[in-house]
Amino acid sequence: MIEQNIEKAVGTLSQALIAHGCRVSAAESCTAGWIAKALTDPAGSSVWFERGFVTYSNEAKMEMLGVQAATLQRSGAVSEATVQEMVVGVLEQSHAELAVAVSGIAGPSGGSAEKPVGLVWFGWQRRGEAITTAQHIFDGDRNAVRGQTVVVALEGLLRLLQP
Repeated sequence: MIEQNIEKAVGTLSQALIAHGCRVSAAESCTAGWIAKALTDPAGSSVWFERGFVTYSNEAKMEMLGVQAATLQRSGAVSEATVQEMVVGVLEQSHAELAVAVSGIAGPSGGSAEKPVGLVWFGWQRRGEAITTAQHIFDGDRNAVRGQTVVVALEGLLRLLQP
């Protein structure tokens, strides 16, 4: 079911990206490249997919995207502040017009009362426009959390292209 939802979201998004002449890039922590994989599954995706960053560790977030150590210390990797810096870094390090960043706790361990398993933060930005963020707490096992994250990330990118 989740694979069908991802495939449908990619189909709709790819048509919108082509219609708007836009390219997209992604920064992924908890999904570890699943968004990039989904976006590049269709033939011809090189027209609208620019690049992906798998920034699973805090060091990768800092080195590849310019996330500040102070942000990670203050707010943690799974936070609104971190995904905001991640999405800015994606646009600074790519030629894409649209970007998405995700960071979350897919489980089965690693959660806390403050940040439970299933918590994912999202950041989206269209070059030159304001950053949009959202948090979701997904149910299910690790694969379900990650799959739902991919769908929400893709739907958020599509919203950036709507008037």
